Amino acid sequence: MTDTRHPQSPQHQHAVRQQQTYAGGIPVAPDQPPQPPVPPVQPPQAYVPPVGAPDVAGVRKPRPAAARTAPRTRKARLRVAKADPWSVMKVSFLLSIALGICTVVAVAALWMVLDTLGVFSTVGGTISEATDSGSGGGFDLESFLSLSRVLTITSVIAVIDVVLATALATLGSFIYNLSAGMVGGIELTLAEDE
Repeated sequence: MTDTRHPQSPQHQHAVRQQQTYAGGIPVAPDQPPQPPVPPVQPPQAYVPPVGAPDVAGVRKPRPAAARTAPRTRKARLRVAKADPWSVMKVSFLLSIALGICTVVAVAALWMVLDTLGVFSTVGGTISEATDSGSGGGFDLESFLSLSRVLTITSVIAVIDVVLATALATLGSFIYNLSAGMVGGIELTLAEDE
């Protein structure tokens, strides 16, 4: 059976459209190259009025960047009502030990610098000449201020400092607790960032 429809008739054009192949959702005739796919349609954006525009009912205007404030801080006023003497003693003991070690190291470093510069020999020679009585030598400063003797004296002073500082800090905590019971203690204002 042959197709008797005229090539320009509407029935013929409809039959040609039905025979076309589809590529990417776009009808393509068999003799045409495939077409690129159509990009998806973007949803409409919400309307944002420009800065300074009058308010429209139901539309909120964004705040300008300059009007934003810095983050606020919370402040709390607290009072130190009591200091625990045991914790004060432990902390002061450790801090005074650290201070004693620093003292010994600093004295040793200072002694080495002065010995390298020749201060002990120069001052020792002057003192030896001044204390010389003719029959015997004068006072020997270099042997008296030897490194071992200086470090021994410094270590003894550091140990005494550890004991005294610990005892005084503990006694101070007892005295603070007594005075805080009468006057209320030290008030502190603490701030916390949000």
